[in-house]
Amino acid sequence: MNEADAAAAESGREPSAASDRLLARVIREESARIVAALTGWLGSLDLAEESVAEAIEEAVRQWRTRGVPPNPGGWLTQAARHNALDRLRREKRYREKLALLADPAEAAPLAGEPDERLPLLFGCCHPAISPDAQLALTLRAICGLTTAQIARATLAPESTVAQRIVRAKRKIGATGIPLRIPEGSERAARLDIVLTVISVMYSEAHLVAGGDAAADRDLADDAVWLARVVAHELPREAEAQGLLALLLFHRAREGARAVDGELILLADQDRARWDRKMIAEAQAVLEKAAKLRRPGRWQLHAAIAACHSDTRDGGDTDWLQVLTLYDMLLAYDRSPVVRLNRAVALAEVDGPQAALDEVDALGRALTGYHLWHAVRARMLRHLGRRDEAMAEDLRALELTANDAERRLLAARVDR
Repeated sequence: MNEADAAAAESGREPSAASDRLLARVIREESARIVAALTGWLGSLDLAEESVAEAIEEAVRQWRTRGVPPNPGGWLTQAARHNALDRLRREKRYREKLALLADPAEAAPLAGEPDERLPLLFGCCHPAISPDAQLALTLRAICGLTTAQIARATLAPESTVAQRIVRAKRKIGATGIPLRIPEGSERAARLDIVLTVISVMYSEAHLVAGGDAAADRDLADDAVWLARVVAHELPREAEAQGLLALLLFHRAREGARAVDGELILLADQDRARWDRKMIAEAQAVLEKAAKLRRPGRWQLHAAIAACHSDTRDGGDTDWLQVLTLYDMLLAYDRSPVVRLNRAVALAEVDGPQAALDEVDALGRALTGYHLWHAVRARMLRHLGRRDEAMAEDLRALELTANDAERRLLAARVDR
């Protein structure tokens, strides 16, 4: 009995469900390395990525009926190579590349060192590629998600996602964007883009209404996994450690964030449901980042999350420290959303009127953002201006498409 079938037998689950979960793990661990190696040999990210995508589809079909092979990573590697061979046979000048792929000895490095994923990730996040396309291409090439899964994760039509991916791969091919880890000042700028894409991946996971495909994976887990890859391979990059710490702090609270499908705000969460082991890991990673003595925005975001995670009760939160950290963060990131979050902390220190003044100053930039209206409603409610608060909650309700957020806002309006 193979690994997936044994797990299914123990838990009473269908073997296909167990094989899908194992496949998701294999994809996460192996697909980016295979894509990176094939791209290096073929000179085409498009061909490499499509070959691996086909191999994943074949695995879903075959593993359900025949069982998971003893070496699933090797199986996926061989299937991707065979798919590449089939595609190359249709080209006029395939023989020189065919020799590279046909020799098993040459193919062995496909399952080699994990740092092969980093050049591919930096290539997907090149500044010449639009932000939306960076995210879509990363989810496809690095995480192995299908176009349908990416569409659900990013709340975009499948056709739009497909076009973004095609354009991004064409840009890489046409402009010769190198799949490499840059050095010096170039790395600093590119690394921030990479970390931003991973952060967006984690945020997008909370916007998904829910998928129905058996092979779907938790996008938040993918983001944490990818943050681990970057932090492990770039141990001297403090901001890479900072982002990993941030996502671990957030992930540790997931068990209390949604209960029975209902969204629970931070102040109301049962902190006994927080994963204290993961919080301890996040704190250790953040300390590692601090020892590098190169502060940045991701470390400050993580430090703010640590302030919340340190407490056993919301009433014990050190809001003055949180506000101070937000003031420090403004030196790196003065985005309207960061300033909105700072206003929430300001309310706890200087009261709702001071916070409302800050929120109102952001109105022009955030009038289409549902959380701006929700935060404004909260300040108005604290000031006793209930009719105005209800109007803001109604506007927030109109602007969000997330079902859990809609139910939470609707409950406020019905009070």
